[in-house]
This record gives sequence, structure tokens and C-alpha cells, in this order.
Amino acid sequence: MILTDTHTHLYSEEFQNDRTEMIQRAIAVGVSRFFVPSIDSSYTQRMYDLENQFPENIYLMMGLHPCYVKPETYLEELAHVETQLTSKKFHAVGEIGVDMYWDKTTLKIQQEAFKKQIQLAKQYKLAINIHCRDAFDEVFEVLESEKANDLFGIFHCFTGDFSQAQRAIDLGMKLGIGGVVTFKNGKIDQFLHEIDLKNIVLETDSPYLAPVPYRGKRNESSYTKLVAEKLAQIYQLTVEEIAQITTENSKAIFGI
Repeated sequence: MILTDTHTHLYSEEFQNDRTEMIQRAIAVGVSRFFVPSIDSSYTQRMYDLENQFPENIYLMMGLHPCYVKPETYLEELAHVETQLTSKKFHAVGEIGVDMYWDKTTLKIQQEAFKKQIQLAKQYKLAINIHCRDAFDEVFEVLESEKANDLFGIFHCFTGDFSQAQRAIDLGMKLGIGGVVTFKNGKIDQFLHEIDLKNIVLETDSPYLAPVPYRGKRNESSYTKLVAEKLAQIYQLTVEEIAQITTENSKAIFGI
């Protein structure tokens, strides 16, 4: 069984004491493909070090996270993203998008950075990996403006309703499903069975959003299997079938 964690911050400081062991725990339960999003330039070298340590398992994205889009630095950070994309192989541009939870004052430049990075993804024929928090309308506004056959990717940590799910899929996105699907108040478990499994990929967003029974604790990539188990219940399939289908979906997006 091969499970794919399509979104995991393996370089996080929260793993500094047991990073290698944590990755090995995941591999031991079948999670052998890890897709690592970028936040900003300060994490780039850590990402490269991880890729060098686990070249058969770790696949990198490059992008500027919306929470790190700051007026005084975002143009320099976008230049860094572009420089990295020209110099090395990546599997997506991410994580990018809009976050209205932490700072609403930067909406305009968040959307500008999002649009610019979508255009870079098209230029390099890469998927995008979308971060959206309290910002569905703002994210969809940008996606609609860039709608095209070469726009595709993952709506990371999808927490919207059924109509928003359909809209994301219609715009070329697959839905990244993680620990929230196991929450009693997560809501997405109530309609997910109506979404064709071909539109779903698994993720953890480690070290954040750990699934039940670890909710509130540090998340890690081995818990991808718990997400797969929940989806097996929802879709009335085996965990192995969920693993196979969602991993194939991830290959379609990331090209590997």
C-alpha cells in the first residue's frame, strides 16, 4: 500500500528533535510520498536538505505563503520564488493563495502575489497548491481571472461546502482532505460521499490539524493513514483502495 501525503511541512521547527524518526514512522505505515510546500525563502535550504536526505520520498514545491506576503518584502520573496523555479525541478507552486484570518490589510498584495504565482505555474507547466482561510470569495476571484486549461492543482485543506467544492473542481482543482474530515464539527464528512473520489487527494498539513484521536496535538505524516481510514468509511471502500486511487490522483497533479 502506497499512501501520499500531498501537504506536509516536514521542515517545521516542531520536528527538530525527531524529524528523521517521524518520517521513518510514516514510511513504516505506507506513507512513502511526501509533498512539501514552501512558506518563504527562510525555509528553502531546509527543504533542499530534506530532499537530499530522502531523495526517493520527498518532493518539493516552491511558493510564497499568503501569511508571509508583507508590503516590505513580498516583491523580493516573489523574485526568490521565480529564481528557484528557473534553477531547479519542483512539482508545484505552493503554498499560495489568500488568508483573511490573520491579516485583512494585505488582501490586495496577497491577491497580487497569488495571481503572479499562478502565472509562474502556467509558465513552468506546474500545479498550484492553494491556501485558503476565511477567503473563498477572494481566492475564487483570482482563480476565475486565471481560469484556463493549464490551470490545475490542489485546494489544500479544503473546508468549504459542497457548492464551493464543485466550484473548485470546475476550476481544475482536486480537494486536499486531511484531519478536518475526522472532526465532529468538520462538516465536510457530511457531503464528501457526493464528490467523486477522482477529485480527492490526502494530506496532513503536519504539524497542524492532527486528525482524531490526536486532535490538538502535533500532527505528523504517518497520520495520513488515519485520514485514509476515515475516507474508507465515507466511500465504503477498503483503505488500500483509497490509498491507490488518491495516490494516482496525486500523480496526475504532480506529474510523479
